[in-house]
Amino acid sequence: MLARIFSMILAPAAAVGLVALSATSQGHAEEKPAPATSVLQFQVKDIDGKAVDLAKYKGEVLLVVNVASQCGYTKQYEALEATYEKYKSQGFEVLGFPANEFGQQEPGSDAEIKQFCTSKFSVKFPMFSKVVAKGPEISPIYKFLTSKDTNPKFAGDISWNFNKFLVNRKGEVIARFASGDKPESEKVVKAIEAALAESK
Repeated sequence: MLARIFSMILAPAAAVGLVALSATSQGHAEEKPAPATSVLQFQVKDIDGKAVDLAKYKGEVLLVVNVASQCGYTKQYEALEATYEKYKSQGFEVLGFPANEFGQQEPGSDAEIKQFCTSKFSVKFPMFSKVVAKGPEISPIYKFLTSKDTNPKFAGDISWNFNKFLVNRKGEVIARFASGDKPESEKVVKAIEAALAESK
């Protein structure tokens, strides 16, 4: 009889504890991480499938480009490599992200893309695993680059292969260039040199 009385007393208390625990757990579940404010906050995979924390590029100027192997702009690889070689000693990097959303002009595997870039254009700047640059399955870094919430000054869907984003030493996007803006063009070169002139 005593056991039954104690169980009647303890049961409501236990229920209250479970509700409190559930509410606490639910509160944690609803907490969302703060949205990214910098390109340097992302982790991606390189062309060989190895994880790369883009924070390693802190203090450097970056030109982020969605590339493709079968595009009319593919020859820009040559100018991108030349620009990289010219300014890399000053802390400049070109980051190439293959994408197949535009005319399906990057259909190959990462290994095939790497072989093409190195054999055809002697690319030495960092190349990364294929991403989705537009659409519902968009990769996180391209969602960041194209969303008005995270990149209000230079937001908007990627229009085609070889769109370019210039990122300063702090990881902030400071310019965007269309596919037709050649890496060696005056406006691109001036923007790169201005960014390089800024202190770390």
